[in-house]
Amino acid sequence: MTLPPDHPPVAFGRIGVLLVNLGTPDSAETGPVRRYLAEFLSDRRVVELPPILWQPLLRGFVLLTRPKRTAANYARVWDAAANDSPLRVITAAQAAALTADLGGEVVVDWAMRYGTPTIPDRLAALRAAGCERILIAPLYPQYSSATTGTVNDKAFATLTQWRWQPALRTLPPYHDDPILIDALAATFTAGVAGLDWTPQLLLTSFHGMPRSTLDKGDPYHCQCRKTARLLAGRIATPLEVSFQSRLGRAEWLKPYTDTTIAALPARGVTRLVVMCPGFSADNLETLDEIAREGRETFLAAGGTHFAYLPCLNATPNGNAALAAIIRRELAGWLPAT
Repeated sequence: MTLPPDHPPVAFGRIGVLLVNLGTPDSAETGPVRRYLAEFLSDRRVVELPPILWQPLLRGFVLLTRPKRTAANYARVWDAAANDSPLRVITAAQAAALTADLGGEVVVDWAMRYGTPTIPDRLAALRAAGCERILIAPLYPQYSSATTGTVNDKAFATLTQWRWQPALRTLPPYHDDPILIDALAATFTAGVAGLDWTPQLLLTSFHGMPRSTLDKGDPYHCQCRKTARLLAGRIATPLEVSFQSRLGRAEWLKPYTDTTIAALPARGVTRLVVMCPGFSADNLETLDEIAREGRETFLAAGGTHFAYLPCLNATPNGNAALAAIIRRELAGWLPAT
């Protein structure tokens, strides 16, 4: 379309995709980690306690004691070459691969729900690039109010400040998508083929949520179980499910990953492989809590062989799966091929 000669410069007519992951501090230092945790743990969808009860505890205890320990954990997994967190490095690489796959048809960007780059900033960048149709793509296969829900909240809240809003779509959960299951099965097969031993069990560890979220109707637990059930149908190795990263004293989804790993050798399982199918990219919870702490726990309990198989990440297998899912969700926006 040709604009009148006196029309101010304006970009329009493009399609955008915003990939969103959970978040990360800007460095593995106590101060940035404290700021990150303050934002993350102040989200009412993440911690559902009334603020009048939770905020004094958060400010008076959690943010005084936890950041130093968490910063030390981040330091162990920090990407020295990129001087950045693995989650941010991988998410950027996923966006670059998706850009290459979609070509010039779509503007692909990425953001973090907590930390930087922020959802409002990157939505503004898509608007400036002329995107009139935007797909918000939280990179969580399984839906939870505390993950996908809060990403969508932030995107919707951002648009309440805009006079001219784009058409918006959100990526639905893809926990049982054959594309995802195929990619996970391929990752498992390739990972085990690289070992010089045969695992007795695949433990699929998903991020934990308070038990109360299930009781309130959150579908996360059921969707995790379905992902694992479908993956189990694609492999010959026995598979079990557990949940990691609990916080506080309340009951969380069970069985817990740490206690499960510790108990396996006594059950005769001494050769263990672990995958985390609830994460699209490796991060502190997978690289430190599972790959390091999980290994130490398992070997100390009498295990002999342990392997953590990475997430789909920005591997050819992972990139192809993500591109196929995104292309499908852009149907009707992209030109027919």
